[in-house]
Amino acid sequence: MADERKKKPANPHAGHRERMRKEFQKRGFDITGMPDHRALEMLLAYAIPRRDVNELAHALIDQFGSLKGVFHATPEQLMAVEGMGPAATGLIRLVVELSGRYLEEMYSFEGQVVTSGQMENLLKPLFFGARDEMAWLICMDGKNKVIAQKKLGEGIADSVQITARKALEAALSCNATRAVLAHNHVSGVALPSGADVATTRRLKALLAEAGVALVDHFIFANDEAVSMAESGLLDD
Repeated sequence: MADERKKKPANPHAGHRERMRKEFQKRGFDITGMPDHRALEMLLAYAIPRRDVNELAHALIDQFGSLKGVFHATPEQLMAVEGMGPAATGLIRLVVELSGRYLEEMYSFEGQVVTSGQMENLLKPLFFGARDEMAWLICMDGKNKVIAQKKLGEGIADSVQITARKALEAALSCNATRAVLAHNHVSGVALPSGADVATTRRLKALLAEAGVALVDHFIFANDEAVSMAESGLLDD
C-alpha cells in the first residue's frame, strides 16, 4: 500500500539564524541594513539557542520603545517580559557593560603616545636583555592610542628580516591607522644602516597604500635608541 501520509510542510524559518549571521558579516548593523529587532534577535539567539526568538525580540522593542530602551532596562524589567530568562538578561547586561568599558577606553587619554620619548619608553622593555635581533610593530589608532604590540620576527644575531608582508598583515589585523616599527642591533650600535633606511621607506609606502601611516622606526642597541623620524630618515 502506498504511503499516503502527507509530508510535513517545509519550515519557513529553517536557516534563519545562519542567514542573519551572514547578513551581519556582510553589512554589519548599518542604518539602512538590519533593523533593531533583528539585531536584538541575533543577540538573543546566543543566549537562547534552541528557540525562535523573533517574537521575543519584537516584544522587547515594543515594551521598551527602542534598542536603547532595552539596554537601559533593569534586569528586573527585562525578566518581566515573557520569554526572558537569566541567560538572556545576563547577556544583554554584559553587552551594556562591555560597551561602556570600550567607550571609556576609546575616549580616554590613557594609552595615548604623543611624543618620541613616550614611544621609546614603551618599546625599551621589548628589547631588554635581547641577544638576538627582533622586530616589533606598534599598532595605533588615529588618536595615537596603542591598540596592539605585534612581534614580527626574531632570529640569530644580525639576521632578523623585517618583511613588508608581515608588517602589513599585523597592521591590518588590528585595524591600525598608524604604526611604529622597531628593531634592535645586537652589534651595540643604534645607528640605522642603509638597508634599514631603504626597507623602512619601502614599508612606509606599502602601508600608506593600505591607509596606515608609518610614523617612525626606532633602532635599539644596549640602552640607546635612535628615532628615524627625528633623524629625518623617513623622508624620501
